[in-house]
Amino acid sequence: MVESEIAERIAARRAELDELEDQLVKQLEEVRAERDELAVAERVWQRMAEQLAAQTAAAAPVPVEVAGRAVLLVPHRGHGVAEDALPPDYQRILAIVRDAGGPVATRRVGEVLGLPVAVRGKLEPLRGKLSKLAGRGWLRKLPDGRFTARL
Repeated sequence: MVESEIAERIAARRAELDELEDQLVKQLEEVRAERDELAVAERVWQRMAEQLAAQTAAAAPVPVEVAGRAVLLVPHRGHGVAEDALPPDYQRILAIVRDAGGPVATRRVGEVLGLPVAVRGKLEPLRGKLSKLAGRGWLRKLPDGRFTARL
């Protein structure tokens, strides 16, 4: 009788171990599948990070030479391009338009900047900068010639 009881216990333990082995094999397969998914996600993330870095680098201000002088280009407004990518004078103009709280004329921006607004020739370069900011998506130019900030 003792021998049959030992044989039963061995058989029961073997069945427990077989069941545990099946569970572990299944769990190992799940772990490997998840690890493979993570590897794919990591590759996709890496590609996206490289693309974003390339777009950000392309949108960064690029110094160029005009008539032997270094000139900084104004980048287009877009995803990943912050206001600090603009040259300082353009940042100030943008802040003035934004602070105006509504449509603002070139003359008003010139006044805030301290330009001699009575001299038309002094406002034309400013109008060019405002138009450039509008053309690059930083401002909106209204039909009446005034400018507003884009949200």
